[in-house]
Amino acid sequence: MTMSDIDVLYTAVATAENGRDGRVSSDDGKLDVVVNPPVSMGGSGAGTNPEQLFAAGYGACFQGALGVVARKEKADISGSTVTAAVSIGKTAEGGFGLEVEITASIPNVDAATARSLVEKAHQVCPYSNATRGNIKVSLAVA
Repeated sequence: MTMSDIDVLYTAVATAENGRDGRVSSDDGKLDVVVNPPVSMGGSGAGTNPEQLFAAGYGACFQGALGVVARKEKADISGSTVTAAVSIGKTAEGGFGLEVEITASIPNVDAATARSLVEKAHQVCPYSNATRGNIKVSLAVA
């Protein structure tokens, strides 16, 4: 899918200053955070980092997709949560890559229904569609 394949509803704009050891802010001022590498990667860990920002965005987006699917299926997902764990590491080629684990807790449905809802949400979620075939994304139900 390319950008020309969608009917754009919204465009988010953010600017990074000084890469992983600086600041990121949105054009509307609603996001303005200090970013620093985590301690495990030799940084101060004083601010947030791109992986946390990606995890937050992916988790929120996936929860929204779960809601879309649940409405169609008439499933009760009240009280549900989605946790996105984004890992960064070195690739065999010498660069860096990401992996994501999505874990959904949906207390008001049985395990089989929860798994089905999560798998369907993974087909709807824009983040899942953007990452599909590019990085490893695993799904779990808590």
